[in-house]
Amino acid sequence: MFVDEAIITVKAGDGGNGCVAFRREKFVPRGGPSGGDGGKGGDIILQSSQQHNTLIHFRFNPEHKAGRGRHGEGSKRTGRDGEDSVLRVPVGCLVEDAESGEKLFDFDQPDQTFLVARGGRGGRGNARFATSTHRAPREHEPGGEGEFRRLQLILKLLADVGLVGLPNIGKSSLLSRISAAHPKIADYPFTTLEPCLGVVRVGEEESYVVADIPGLIEGAHEGHGLGTRFLRHIERTRLLAHLIDVSDLASPDPERDFEIILSELQSFSEDLAARPMLLVASRIDLAGDGKRLRAVEQLAAERSLPFFAVSSATGRGLEDLKTGMARILRELPRATRKAAEDIDSELDTHPPSARSAVWSETDAASADPPDERKPA
Repeated sequence: MFVDEAIITVKAGDGGNGCVAFRREKFVPRGGPSGGDGGKGGDIILQSSQQHNTLIHFRFNPEHKAGRGRHGEGSKRTGRDGEDSVLRVPVGCLVEDAESGEKLFDFDQPDQTFLVARGGRGGRGNARFATSTHRAPREHEPGGEGEFRRLQLILKLLADVGLVGLPNIGKSSLLSRISAAHPKIADYPFTTLEPCLGVVRVGEEESYVVADIPGLIEGAHEGHGLGTRFLRHIERTRLLAHLIDVSDLASPDPERDFEIILSELQSFSEDLAARPMLLVASRIDLAGDGKRLRAVEQLAAERSLPFFAVSSATGRGLEDLKTGMARILRELPRATRKAAEDIDSELDTHPPSARSAVWSETDAASADPPDERKPA
């Protein structure tokens, strides 16, 4: 089951209370205060993991707590710190404050960590309050309260190429032929209900990731069909592969099909619509007299877009498409942090689930997000 959104609550551990105690030993009648400090409460830490590719483990377990710090004891013994709670999220997960919508962190690399809720400090024992004039203090401090937060986790798939197009035009079939992915394939609209990733290998050392999302229809950016829920999964892609069905059974106007998808991308994000794109004529084995195929090829020429004609059934043109996408990707830079911020400002009118946050490897390494640290 693919789950790409989850709302969870996290509660860091409270700190332990400071202790009020006095040293009492034989021949030491006035040993003085000896109350120890309380231990610190455990933190809640999020960590990105390649072992997870969905948020389903949060759907049925939405509440998470860290350990409480132990209370201080006599003989100036400090209480044990509470145990940290490390929650693992898939790479590509965006963390937002569920109340304010503030973006807290974007996990775009494996093994990143983010301290999302800090444990309460331990209270001071009475030994801390002793002075030269106040030699038998009975003051002590209670432990601090751990932070509580309500978080919204949003998963945005990380892929190099995004397959877009109308429903039932052969995107899943194409992905199954150029990669080892096994998406559901059937002859009816909206067969694909969940995004699917596939790794495409070119030669022995080169590879890239392709994402197949459910087909788009008019009004997808407003929630019609399955658009709003899955459009964000192609926000991080560097290249869009727009498939147009050229078979005899498809609609007679391929240019209108192209404009529908382009309009939906523009309505969702101008940056997404301006992303590098190539046109793919699919199902050329069923093209008949080739009128639609020639129309799509002419459309690509008018728009100055790379053009490929493929058949997933016969395998014709697939190798050219794989090497062509690899060649284009080599020339495209990875998304920068500034570009991600531009996308965020552009999407302010969309709900939080439609916001984008992309960090490049270079920027993520040089940036200094607040409260980021490795778990103990």
